[in-house]
Amino acid sequence: MASPSNAKPKTHGLRAVPVDLDQNLLTTRMLTQNLAVPLTDEDQTVQACPDASPTKWHLAHTSWFFETFVLQPFLSGYKVFDTRYNYCFNSYYEAQGARHPRPARGLLSRPSAADVRRYRAHVDDGLARLFVSGQAYEPQIASLLEIGLNHEQQHQELLLTDILALFGTNPLRPAYRDTPLTSLGQEAHPPRWIPFGGGLYTIGHAEPGFAYDNEMPPHRVFANPFKLADRLVTNGEWLEFMDDGGYDSHQHWLADGWTTIHELNWQAPLYWEQQDGAWHQMTLYGLAPIDLAAPVSHVSFYEADAFARWAGKRLPTEFEWEVAAASVAVEGNMLNSGALRPLPAARANDMTLSQIFGDVWEWTQSAYAPYPGYRPAEGAIGEYNGKFMCSEQVLRGASCATPDSHARRTYRNFFYPHQRWQFCGLRLADEA
Repeated sequence: MASPSNAKPKTHGLRAVPVDLDQNLLTTRMLTQNLAVPLTDEDQTVQACPDASPTKWHLAHTSWFFETFVLQPFLSGYKVFDTRYNYCFNSYYEAQGARHPRPARGLLSRPSAADVRRYRAHVDDGLARLFVSGQAYEPQIASLLEIGLNHEQQHQELLLTDILALFGTNPLRPAYRDTPLTSLGQEAHPPRWIPFGGGLYTIGHAEPGFAYDNEMPPHRVFANPFKLADRLVTNGEWLEFMDDGGYDSHQHWLADGWTTIHELNWQAPLYWEQQDGAWHQMTLYGLAPIDLAAPVSHVSFYEADAFARWAGKRLPTEFEWEVAAASVAVEGNMLNSGALRPLPAARANDMTLSQIFGDVWEWTQSAYAPYPGYRPAEGAIGEYNGKFMCSEQVLRGASCATPDSHARRTYRNFFYPHQRWQFCGLRLADEA
C-alpha cells in the first residue's frame, strides 16, 4: 500500500485568513457527528448503491482529508491514527495512492463505527493542537483548512442523501427523523415569468470569501434576453407529465435519456411508489403521500430536460441562472431550517424569484466545463474538481440538505445526467 506523500500540498488564490476559522471548523465537525446520532452502527455501515457511501465512510473520509492534507504535513509530532486508513478512506486522489473500490465501501465492516468515532476524536485533537500552536492561521494552512471545512459540508449533505437512499431500499421504510410528516394541503400558485435583459454579464466568483477553483476565474458571457419561472416545478405538475404519457413519449427525450429510462424501467421520480392507488414518496421521515405543491425532487437531468420539452420550455443555462440569482438573497429552505424536505413556494406579491436557494438543486442545460483561464491547483488538492470536467451537467442553487453557509450564487454542483439520488429538481426557462 502506498503511503501518503510527505510533500506539502500547494494552493493558489490565498486570501486573508478568516478570524473565526477555528470556531467554524469546530461547529462543522460537531454537526457531522450530530447528523449520525439518529443512526445505529448497522445503519452507518451499509452502502445503498455505488453512487452512495456508508455514513461511517463519510465520517472517516472527512477526517482522513484533514489528517492527510493538513496534520501530517504541518503539525509537528502528529501521529497517524492508522496507516491502513489511507487505503480505506481515500476517495479519488490518485496522488495519495491505491484505494478501496468505491462500489465496495459497504463491505468495510472494519474499522467499526466505534473505531471511526475514535479516529475522528484523534483528528479533532490534532486540529486543536494546530490552532493552539498558531500555525493554523498561516495562509497556506488556513487555505487548506477552509477547503477541508467546505469539503466536510459537502459530505454532510451526502450523508443525508445516502441515508435516504439506504432507507428507501429497506422494506421497513424506516425514518431518519421520527416526527410525523403530513401533506401541507397547499396549492401551488401558477408560475410567473420573470424577464431578464440580454447583454454581457460577468460570471464567476470575484467577492471576498471562500469559493472552489471551478467557480473561477471571473469572465464575461453574452446572454440573449430570457425569462425564468418564479418557482420550481412541483410534484403536481410532474404528475400531469406522467399522466400525459411523459415517460412513454419518445419525442420529449434525448436519445441517451430514452435509452436510460428503458434500461432502468423508470416511470416516476426516484423514491415514488404507489400504495392503494395513490403516489407516495420515501423521505427522511419515512414513506409519505406526495405533497403536490412541493418541488419535485430526485429526478435526473434526462427527466428534467424531457419535462421542459413536454412543457414547451427549456432548462436555463448555468449563466442565466447566475444572472437571475444576482439580486436574490442567499437564503432559503436549507439544512439549518430543519425541514429536511423540499417545501412549497411561498406566494409572492411581486415579480420576484423564489426557491433559488434551498429545496432542490436545479439542473441546468450547461455541461460541466472549465471557465476560460481555469487552472487547477498543483498536487493532490488539484484533483478536487478539474478532473471531473467531462460528461457531467451543472446544477445551481442548493437543497434542503445543504448547509446554509455552503451556498452561494457562483456555486457549481455537478452530476452525471443519469444520477438522481440527490435532491435534484428543475426550474423552467424560456426566451424573453
